[in-house]
Amino acid sequence: MGVKIEYKSDEKLLLPKLYKVILLNDDYTTFDFVVDILKTIFNKSEDEAINLTLKVDREGSAVVGIYPYEIAQMKVNKTHQLARSAGYPLRARIEEE
Repeated sequence: MGVKIEYKSDEKLLLPKLYKVILLNDDYTTFDFVVDILKTIFNKSEDEAINLTLKVDREGSAVVGIYPYEIAQMKVNKTHQLARSAGYPLRARIEEE
């Protein structure tokens, strides 16, 4: 026999601002490398990664994820780090949602 206690509060839960991670097209980074980045850093399935890579290629950029600022920045930094290590100029940026 438990006692049910209800609390009323005027406090609102503040959610963090969200930021879009946008992958930018270039003429040198290979299709397969971009697909691998999308799968490993952004946890996309094979089909999602291929479709996003095609969108980046056709439209010049694509939103590849939406995250709180710190996570978005970490994913951009990791993308740049892996691209530079592989000799590619692949770039990503963040933009407020």
